[in-house]
Amino acid sequence: MTTTTGAAGDFDDQDHTLLTKEGLKKLKEELDFLKKTRRLELAERLKEAISYGDLSENSEYEEAKNEQAFVEGRIIELEMKVKNAKIISDKKVSGGIEANVGSTVTVRNKTDNEEPQNFTIVGTTEADPMNEKLSNESPIGRALLGSKKGDILTVDTPSGIQKYEVIKVA
Repeated sequence: MTTTTGAAGDFDDQDHTLLTKEGLKKLKEELDFLKKTRRLELAERLKEAISYGDLSENSEYEEAKNEQAFVEGRIIELEMKVKNAKIISDKKVSGGIEANVGSTVTVRNKTDNEEPQNFTIVGTTEADPMNEKLSNESPIGRALLGSKKGDILTVDTPSGIQKYEVIKVA
């Protein structure tokens, strides 16, 4: 058994958006929707609002312009994430599978004697703790990186120091 406080991982998140294949597909779908549907809807709203006359006191126009700015900003953000996407996969090492971004890890919280939980380590874009998807930058996600079955991890979480036993890495 090994005791560790977590590993930095093999990915440089500065240059890449770490995603699963499913996560990349969702980003592309959202980008497509924004470009092909939302832009057209907003153009129609703006056209209608302009037809009301005096733009200086036209709340419909202001609201549509603000939403348009938000949508355009989101499109730029998604285009960058898709452009810099790095698909993640499991990494096998001698002695078993090493947890990495994309791995599903079964752990038991030894501090609180809880039932085992499954967590999938994902990039920050896909993080959803309520659905057991932990960011590789979260305290537990970071600690799980590089771990193997049997490892005991000491993690400094917002609720205090916790000890986790790695039961399975898939």
